[in-house]
Amino acid sequence: MTQRGRATRPAGPTGRPRRTAGPRGADRVPRGADLAARRARLREVVEPVVTAAGYDLEDLTVSRAGRRHVVRVIVDADGGISLDAVAEVSRAVSAALDVAEEAGGDIVAGEYQLEVSSPGVDRPLTLPRHWRRNSGRLVRVTVRGGESGGDRQVTGRIVEADDERLVLESAAGRAEWAYADLGPGRVQVEFTRLDEIDSIDEAGDAGQDPDDFDDFDDDDVEDEER
Repeated sequence: MTQRGRATRPAGPTGRPRRTAGPRGADRVPRGADLAARRARLREVVEPVVTAAGYDLEDLTVSRAGRRHVVRVIVDADGGISLDAVAEVSRAVSAALDVAEEAGGDIVAGEYQLEVSSPGVDRPLTLPRHWRRNSGRLVRVTVRGGESGGDRQVTGRIVEADDERLVLESAAGRAEWAYADLGPGRVQVEFTRLDEIDSIDEAGDAGQDPDDFDDFDDDDVEDEER
């Protein structure tokens, strides 16, 4: 489940966000070099904040949602990142963007909404840390070349992963590859095992609140408009 935090600037006297669109056409998504420059500037502001908090900036994107832009920041860490941590990073990033705008003008043209979240299971595994953080999970990956000379798909469970290589356990046994020989990997969704379901039922019978096992709702996180 994606964890999401949204941070915004308080509304002005009229009840609307204080941040207003600039001259005509300023609320449009910039294209080409301008868009690349804005993304680079956003990363310059956001990445040090995320790193200082002890996390990795996995991705940063800007998209349109009606008349607003949406700035999405994906963060992660070894052992995952909690919902409270996502909210803290969201507030820190929001404050840093406010300071940057006051010092150097708009970073994103027009009104925008900030969303900070952890990676979902559909995120591609492309870096050594991605594989390491999914140790024990079932994944599917393209293995390039090899003795056959063609690419092939391999599905297996991550047994080991370090900075240089990956070991998967599949129906054919264990195999080791260097990351250079692999394409992006994808975590495979697995059905909950029956014994895990039974353990949850037993915990509920023991007096625990069944809600303890529910997925959290994104709407429980602070959600305002910038």
